Amino acid sequence: MRGGENAAVERPHLQTLSVHAGNDVDPGTGAIRRPVVMANSYALPDDPSALSWSDFGTPLYTRNGGANQGWPEEKLALLETAGERGNVDAVALASGVAALHAVFFTFLRSGDHVVSSDVTYVAVYRLLTELLPEKYGITATLVDSSDPEAVQAAIRPETRLVHVETPANPTTRITDVEAVARIAHEAGALLSVDATFATPVLQRPLALGADLVVHSLTKYLNGHGDAMGGAVIGDRALTDRIRADAMVNVGGAISPFNAWLIMRGAVTLPLRMRQHCESAQAVAEFLHADPRVAYVAYPGLPDHPQHALAARTMTGFGGMLAFAVRGDADTQNRFVANLRVITSAVSLGHDESLIVHVSGDDERAGAYPEEFRRWGHLRFSVGLEDPRDLVADLDRALTETLGPR
Repeated sequence: MRGGENAAVERPHLQTLSVHAGNDVDPGTGAIRRPVVMANSYALPDDPSALSWSDFGTPLYTRNGGANQGWPEEKLALLETAGERGNVDAVALASGVAALHAVFFTFLRSGDHVVSSDVTYVAVYRLLTELLPEKYGITATLVDSSDPEAVQAAIRPETRLVHVETPANPTTRITDVEAVARIAHEAGALLSVDATFATPVLQRPLALGADLVVHSLTKYLNGHGDAMGGAVIGDRALTDRIRADAMVNVGGAISPFNAWLIMRGAVTLPLRMRQHCESAQAVAEFLHADPRVAYVAYPGLPDHPQHALAARTMTGFGGMLAFAVRGDADTQNRFVANLRVITSAVSLGHDESLIVHVSGDDERAGAYPEEFRRWGHLRFSVGLEDPRDLVADLDRALTETLGPR
């Protein structure tokens, strides 16, 4: 943020941080917005002999960290700490999966053990159940992380990492981060939290005891469906290890243009999240009251299993929900095909509403609630359209698919 040493010491609110953090006047042009710097190399000093070619503290090469990468990293570290950055740093990577892999690759070695949420993004599921065990001898126990006793029971002497996803994709299950952090730290393990659904607007896991927070920047942080990126935020001693191992030596750096797009998109994050939450609540309540709908999973509904926990530990219930209409997989697909405002596509957190049908025999379905296995599910990312139009679209598609209520 601008102002130098004479700037006011008052800590800005999150909405102000979203606008100003990481931005400044460009010294070359005087532009009041950070530019896109597409260079892959930076000028070396007259005598570069003392430099390490793997150094990420000196501008050398964009794989080691470029200008556009550093600016959103500053913004993310400030957002995640509500302006109390201290020694917290962020490292931006090429995608959300690259960020997740970076945590596992950096902090685990052969023979180590992980305790993880049994409902996670599919790439995490495959990393922990297939790739890491088969390639590196790293084992994992997947548990219902909303049950601290299940997390505690899964801890082993060789447990080095506990990883949770909250709210979970796609079930919207909520984990008590503070309780799980105590369990992890008592075992001498790190706690990483994938908070992509929540964003720093709704929850800041570092303040609840987490060591690392992971975001898919592709989703809400960018918010416009036009860039990919991921980030890990935590103590600088941890993020420096990620930079050295997973960015410099594995090559997971984010592109300058994607970093610039995400920097731009994050400016409106608090405003967008406010609308996402408001609209998702309205949509969830409509669906919940409709007899043509088999179930709705949304933390803002009183019958959600962790509604009280979400209300206590989050500042909003998010823009993600899952539901199913009454019928088989073909019925779910016909319902989606009858939608006109809501778009059938993967990803989430965009300005436009997105829906995707997943059948009940999904590879992770064994960890899903019974209704997900019975009916399948429609993962619904509620966008920024007027909620009245979203409800009207859902109602019309339900009528065309199943008849009037």
